[in-house]
Amino acid sequence: MLEMAVIYLVAAIIAVPVAKRLGLGSVLGYLLAGILISPNLLGLVGDQTSVMHFAEFGVVMMLFLVGLELQPARLWKLRHSILGLGGLQVILTTGIIFSVCFYTLNLVWQTSLAIGLMLALSSTAIVLQTLTEKGWIKQDAGQNSFSVLLFQDIAVIPILAVVPLLAFKDITTASTNNHNLIAHLPVYGQVTVSLVVIASIILAGKYISAPLFRYIAETRLREIFTVTALLLVIAIALIMERIGLSPALGTFLAGVVLAESEFRHELEVDIEPFKGLLLGLFFITVGASIDFPLLFDKFAFVSLAVCGLILIKACVLFLLANIFKMKSDQKLLFTLALAQGGEFAFVLLSLTSGLLVTSPEQTKLLTLIVAISMLCAPLILMMYEKSLSRTTNKAPEFDAVEDMEPTKNVIIAGYGRFGQIVGRLLTAQGYHLSILDHSPSQVELLRRFDNKVFYGDAARQDLLEASGAKDAKIIVIAIDEPDKTLEIVELVHKHYPKLKIFARATDRRHAYELMHLGVTCFKRETFDSAVNLGIEALMVLGNDKADATRAGKIFTEHDNESLRILADVWGDDKSYGIAVKQRMEDLKQVLDNDKTQKTKLNSCQQQSKQKQ
Repeated sequence: MLEMAVIYLVAAIIAVPVAKRLGLGSVLGYLLAGILISPNLLGLVGDQTSVMHFAEFGVVMMLFLVGLELQPARLWKLRHSILGLGGLQVILTTGIIFSVCFYTLNLVWQTSLAIGLMLALSSTAIVLQTLTEKGWIKQDAGQNSFSVLLFQDIAVIPILAVVPLLAFKDITTASTNNHNLIAHLPVYGQVTVSLVVIASIILAGKYISAPLFRYIAETRLREIFTVTALLLVIAIALIMERIGLSPALGTFLAGVVLAESEFRHELEVDIEPFKGLLLGLFFITVGASIDFPLLFDKFAFVSLAVCGLILIKACVLFLLANIFKMKSDQKLLFTLALAQGGEFAFVLLSLTSGLLVTSPEQTKLLTLIVAISMLCAPLILMMYEKSLSRTTNKAPEFDAVEDMEPTKNVIIAGYGRFGQIVGRLLTAQGYHLSILDHSPSQVELLRRFDNKVFYGDAARQDLLEASGAKDAKIIVIAIDEPDKTLEIVELVHKHYPKLKIFARATDRRHAYELMHLGVTCFKRETFDSAVNLGIEALMVLGNDKADATRAGKIFTEHDNESLRILADVWGDDKSYGIAVKQRMEDLKQVLDNDKTQKTKLNSCQQQSKQKQ
């Protein structure tokens, strides 16, 4: 087992960086790594069936993360492109491929329909990653591609339910072999149990998960939170599998239910590495499972099938791009981005093969066709990019469109008494906030008052990334832990140098530390309120309101100037002490001079009135 792990890891380390440097993307790198170690080349690995079953869990995790992104507001915003564009793409592509298989290749209708359904899907991993790397994901073509992929990911759920109905073998027997706990029940009993389990998952996600994660979060142990997140996904997948339903269905539903949870960002960043690792393993096994002898034996048919698949999908996509009136410079990108097979086809192939919907030879051929089309996808987009560069001599530019969800102009780290004041002011002016707080009890309290706050430590780069740090304009660090504030400042400087930092300084010492890190926009949390209180005291003592306000303004300006001057000698106790005394004398002299000038001005005004 350890030997196999070393082989997979070394292959990935060699192939993926090379593929990334060549602009092919990491997914293609994983596929090439699998091809490299396959039995037909270096022969370092054998049959991939057992590994594939484990690696498929990466797809399950991906659906969980897709569910976490399906917030009602986001779905509503993309409803036309998701249902219209995505729905038509799946229906039209399935219909055309079904017709080709049924009428041209003379396959039975069950097999033809199964092939049409699985080949209608595109690669979410390849497309989203490539569009993001090229900077196209926020453009019109990128948004519409995302909508189609989102519909396809959702469509996998009913497809997984439909495929067993096409089976040529007894479903109950197949389920029993898979340890189905309810296989002995009559059909109505199985349906009832399935509905009860699905309802239980939804209710548990809505009413039990939040208190559970809040309890775990109170421990402040990141690894325990990660373990809990993994347990949630694995347990739901296991329960669904044991009642004969798709594990992906359960995790997808759990993700949707948790999409509005305050722990959504934390769940995303904790699950993401495992999803990426397992998906990488999944693609390596796909590459390693390519049957090269079969490819060489059926080279003409496989080549024709791959070209036919890409052509059919491209024609359907281009037709839809015209129907939905996409801009002319976006149609080609949208068409080429989705004209390939997808990773869910492998999941469906394992199911159709087990149910004898597809024969072993058909399964191997379809695996070849989908894998090669996925290998072609990054190459096609590379050629598209180069053709644009040759015609325009610069990178393609598109009209900006709104992001997939409201733009996060501001990230606020810490939403206690200080952060709430800043947040309410910015929200009242129409700015969208991405708010993070590390106190589960505080998050719970604020969400009761309809505040959109998420649990998480802003000192984590992955969590800042999930909160939109790349696109945000400013970050307000409003936490009351000086060391944590400095940690976040250093993290932002390192990874997001364009992000403007506004920080809360707990005291003068903390302000000096922030200044040494290059933070110029900060406020001492008690300074302004103390000055305002001092102004009120001056007024009670008999000073005119204007004079008291002016004294407070002079004091504030002098103290801020002193802060900048004293920061240079802070740390040298002797020099700092001398400088502090000098600044105090300077302040007294400035206030005395202002008072003298004010007295002279009043005297002149009185003399002027007497002459008149």
